[in-house]
Amino acid sequence: MSARSQTAWTFAVTSAALFMASLDNLVVTTALPSIRAHLHASLEGLQWTVNAYTLTFAVLLLTGATLGERYGRRRLFVGGLGLFTVGSAAAALAPGIGALVAARAVQGVGAAILIPLTLTLLSAAVPPERRGLALGAWGAVGGLAIAIGPLVGGAVVEGASWQWIFWLNVPIGVALLPVARATLVESRGPATRLDLPGVALASLGLLGVVFGVIRGNDHGWTSGTVLPPMVAGALLVAAFAAWELRAPEPMLPLGLFRSRGFSMTNVASLLMFFGMFGSIFLLAQFLQVVHHYSPLQAGLRTLPWTAMPVLITPVAGALSDRIGGRPLLAAGLALQAIGLGWLAAIISPTVAYAALVPAFIVSGVGMSLFFAPVANVVLGSVRRDQEGIASGANNAIRELGGVFGIAVLGAVFSARGGYASGQAFVSGLAPAVWVGGAAVAAAAAAALLLPRLRKGAANGSEPEPELALAG
Repeated sequence: MSARSQTAWTFAVTSAALFMASLDNLVVTTALPSIRAHLHASLEGLQWTVNAYTLTFAVLLLTGATLGERYGRRRLFVGGLGLFTVGSAAAALAPGIGALVAARAVQGVGAAILIPLTLTLLSAAVPPERRGLALGAWGAVGGLAIAIGPLVGGAVVEGASWQWIFWLNVPIGVALLPVARATLVESRGPATRLDLPGVALASLGLLGVVFGVIRGNDHGWTSGTVLPPMVAGALLVAAFAAWELRAPEPMLPLGLFRSRGFSMTNVASLLMFFGMFGSIFLLAQFLQVVHHYSPLQAGLRTLPWTAMPVLITPVAGALSDRIGGRPLLAAGLALQAIGLGWLAAIISPTVAYAALVPAFIVSGVGMSLFFAPVANVVLGSVRRDQEGIASGANNAIRELGGVFGIAVLGAVFSARGGYASGQAFVSGLAPAVWVGGAAVAAAAAAALLLPRLRKGAANGSEPEPELALAG
């Protein structure tokens, strides 16, 4: 197989797997009202339906990247793909909300192994001078999957049932497995030991904090089932940070954060996903609960937002090679914050759909400008031998932002409103989206602190100077 064909096959396989796994981040959002009705789920149950996936995904991403570096990227890619496919089938067969949450956690484990390896496999197959374009296209695929999730979920739920949003993954995963084994080239990174104490401390700590935030409004913030898990979780997260500073082979090398480019990109990513995921979790339900649209009608009405990545992200990915990622990230985050603030200001039980469209478009353009350059900015801030762990760290931090966004904005929503009526829903939705918009505005401020990368650093041939010194 020629080098050009090998690159094409690698891009096709990794992009298909990335699209399938990324789609599950938001495809479920349009199905939440149907799941709530069919399984008699509470708001807490709906939050865990999303967060069981994103939390396991975020916590185990770095472990997945490490396993790939040690035991073979193709081998672990195939294993993660198989586990994700099995989890999807289990979610489709779930008889109750508890079983669904457990199956979503299995999906998250598979995705945690699968997604970081799509980036490292693709990066290794693409020449450095074309990496910006390839990673821009990779970012476009992931961004498109996240963006069209509500539309796909709505179409599937209305055309069949909510179970089919999970059944669709099964034939795709089964078809990709032999193709991946036949076409991907096996590669490894530096042999490292698994940081099992780090995995345990991070997993239990984050679970405790998220568990407490989700249950706080219903059970009381000082109750015995809320405050102790949150305090214990915070202490375990602090213990994780202390352990990573002295671990011989840490899961998350904190030295990476000495790079201003790496640290500011991750701060911006955390806040972006906090605001975006938390807002979309509620806005996706607004069109059905308040405006009484069907799932497909609701999905179609998000197109002014979700179609923007198709038009803008590929161009923005190529542009990032010429001007660097900082101006694109800052502009995109600012537009996303403006769009969310606009929605929060005009949302009401009687607001016309046409009034929402301009805000959807502004948010969609902003999301596109963020997704295109973010991977290239992260990898341009580290050495080539650090790309696997840097990719895993960035993806983990982004997903944790989504987890806490859904938990915190859900808490704001339930404190001020609920599902009792359209007015009650909007009373909780508006302040929650204001919080989400404020978080994305803070992300835009963080993006302005990114260093101006030289041309060589932008296309991946050189790391950021300060990281090379920190190295």
